[in-house]
Amino acid sequence: MEMRVLAKSELSFLLDKILADIPMVGVKEREGKYIYDYMGSGEETCLDFDVTVQSPKRFILPPQEVILQFSLGEKIQVEPYLKANPQIIWGVHPYDIKAINFLDKVFQSENMDEHYLAKRRSTVIVGIDPLRASEKSFWASMEADKVDEGFDLFLTDIGEDYVITIGTERGRKILDKYGILTSATSSQVKARDSAKAKLKDLCNPGRKLNFPLKLLPYILMRGEEEEIWKEKAEKCLSCGSCNLVCPTCYCFDVQEEVSENLKEGRRYRVWDGCLLEDFAKVATGENFRGERYQRFRHRFYRKGLYLKKKYGEFACVGCGRCASACLPDIADPVEIFNTLYDSLKGVLTYE
Repeated sequence: MEMRVLAKSELSFLLDKILADIPMVGVKEREGKYIYDYMGSGEETCLDFDVTVQSPKRFILPPQEVILQFSLGEKIQVEPYLKANPQIIWGVHPYDIKAINFLDKVFQSENMDEHYLAKRRSTVIVGIDPLRASEKSFWASMEADKVDEGFDLFLTDIGEDYVITIGTERGRKILDKYGILTSATSSQVKARDSAKAKLKDLCNPGRKLNFPLKLLPYILMRGEEEEIWKEKAEKCLSCGSCNLVCPTCYCFDVQEEVSENLKEGRRYRVWDGCLLEDFAKVATGENFRGERYQRFRHRFYRKGLYLKKKYGEFACVGCGRCASACLPDIADPVEIFNTLYDSLKGVLTYE
């Protein structure tokens, strides 16, 4: 991959030039927390954050999104609603890029989701290597400390400069347009590689899986009846917070509303979550996961087994957001998976 170099002292100036042409999302600090939000100037962005409260997913898959509009009368008219404006998301950690890559695969398979794909095509992703990890992060265990695709540009801090890895032709054109033309030297490339090699060591040593990641599906295949599901679920609030902060959760509900004059309306989708009691309820009242422990267990099986079988990738990137957001402190994947492993390692069989 081609690499160029940008002095840190020039970053804010570059961002201001880009902002004059296209909306940009970046990381901002709010009361000790970090969030993605639209930027007003280059000075607003923060690049030494550990983890954001929510992932940048919401700028590609919004929490609420109109998908069609309709008018009522003698003749019903229906029009699809597809809105996707150009935008740049600046400063995305590797694990969140991996999550976006996973969503790309989900929404491009079988029934292609044009609403998601339109926003994805109009979004430039600028990644950056983390300088520190949050207390709950375990992305090293999930092999999410590095990515080779899914970004247009990628920044690595090497001291006084950033080495910028060009991932797409679109990324290259951005650098050309705004005058970032200096190629990285061999010593700067070595510094970049050295910084990336140290990423695995950023996560807390106590925050790791105690087994090879490839064993996770086999652990879950043998662990469905383990007591941990009911024990943890006793404290579960069924609030769905873990769903809402997860960068790979993609389930949604579709609703319709009609105006007061009964002449027009809209259909829209909103985020939904498998921890919510009504998620698996059908029109006749039956609930396929009526017990809390069933819903609690299902989420972990989606992340570590079901979606791995379907898409060939784990649907957990080790960001730790679910563990941080859970009020009763029961949603930590590291604790769940390690506990299962400890109780099952004597009987595990795998190919």
